[in-house]
Amino acid sequence: MNEEMETLAGESQQLIGSFAPNVWIQATAVVILGLVIAKIADWLIVGLIAKLAARTENQLDDQILRLLHKPLFTTFSIIGLMIASFLLADELGERILDIEISILKTIIIISWLAFLLRSTGAVLGSMARNQTRFKFAQKDTVPLMRNIAMVFFVLAGAYSILISWDIDVTGLVASAGIVGLALSFAAQDTLSHLFAGVAILADRPYRIGDYIVLDTGERGEVTHIGLRSTRLMTRDDVEISIPNGVMGSAKIVNESGGVDTRYRIRASVGVAYGSDVEQVLKILENIGHEHEGLCKDPAPRARFRNFGNSSLDFELLAWISEPSLRGLRVHELNCEIYRRFGEEKVTIPFPQQDVWIRELPAGNKDNAPSSE
Repeated sequence: MNEEMETLAGESQQLIGSFAPNVWIQATAVVILGLVIAKIADWLIVGLIAKLAARTENQLDDQILRLLHKPLFTTFSIIGLMIASFLLADELGERILDIEISILKTIIIISWLAFLLRSTGAVLGSMARNQTRFKFAQKDTVPLMRNIAMVFFVLAGAYSILISWDIDVTGLVASAGIVGLALSFAAQDTLSHLFAGVAILADRPYRIGDYIVLDTGERGEVTHIGLRSTRLMTRDDVEISIPNGVMGSAKIVNESGGVDTRYRIRASVGVAYGSDVEQVLKILENIGHEHEGLCKDPAPRARFRNFGNSSLDFELLAWISEPSLRGLRVHELNCEIYRRFGEEKVTIPFPQQDVWIRELPAGNKDNAPSSE
């Protein structure tokens, strides 16, 4: 970049030198010209395009154009200062010139770094507000993506600043690689949980507020999804912290998944053989329709499921608004079923076994009691 600036400085000196032989006057003219060009560029790129963007319904383009104003004006202005500095190279000296150019490059890098960070936040915020189109941009994934973008841009900006100061980064990169390799072996489990956490936040098998059931039997509400672990709050108000490496390889049943949070419950009951099947179905459906805690759409319904060993098995199927109400609603349905069956004289059998002895063994016939 310094060679291009020197070339521009030489051309500027030839152009301005005919009417301004003094090098300080030439440098001042270049600085003023740079400010004028910066203002014109800002007006053309930001001003005119902003008017066109104002006609669109999306506010994101307006916000990015407002953010673009400062780095654009700063860049053109500092380019003028850099050209003026090369014009004054003999006056300033090589050492001061190098320091000044490095400082000016650093200012340009920082201005564009700030623009990239702010525009990234604006883009992610706009995507989060339009979740129907950008399904991956949710409240638990946007912070992760923002942090990843921030780390990437900051590292890229730091690398560019070091290059602008003519600092050899080969040794730093090599040292960072060795240190990273050593840390990867020392913290292998932690890194596996970290990458699993990133995969969970990106793939989103569950979200904060969902009720999930693990293949080990734990069931609870997801209260936190971190980079290292996921936390569940069980119905006993016990918090379980599970490493993301385990969550990434586990079979997970998301009871809150689907188009909404509704959850279907089943209340099972058996009645004695010989009972009126139609009557039992009608009683169960009436219980479901009369219960205020159940969803009306889909409507509750009863099903005859099985010929059991000692009972005819039925199920009352109904929907509740959220999975956390499962235990309470099943309890209420069981109580009401027992009460209504008692009123309607429907027998709920208990397991029993009848033993029939066809004849006594031969050795016990003589000891059998006499009928006389």
